[in-house]
Amino acid sequence: MFFFIGGVQPKTVKLDENPRTCPECGHSELYIKRTDSYLSLFFIPLFPVKKGIPFMVCENCGSVFTQDGTSMDGFSGYRAQKCPHCGRSVGTDFVYCPYCGKSL
Repeated sequence: MFFFIGGVQPKTVKLDENPRTCPECGHSELYIKRTDSYLSLFFIPLFPVKKGIPFMVCENCGSVFTQDGTSMDGFSGYRAQKCPHCGRSVGTDFVYCPYCGKSL
């Protein structure tokens, strides 16, 4: 008996290495990215099937923008908050930081 484990999976690709300034937080960590669909075999992406729409995401605050700079409010779930004590990213639904244990 032979089993074929494969399918289509998303993969986010960074399109440039030149950071831009984020209009939300002011840090220079805004990159243009795109989520492409790849055909995978045994969970290894082999080749792209469909290219996604480019967008900009800040790696500091998690804000997501279109390429012309307008905010994509539908992706607010992508955002993460930072712990004021240890500075690590935590989910927006957390009350206590899972890393240092202090109240958010």
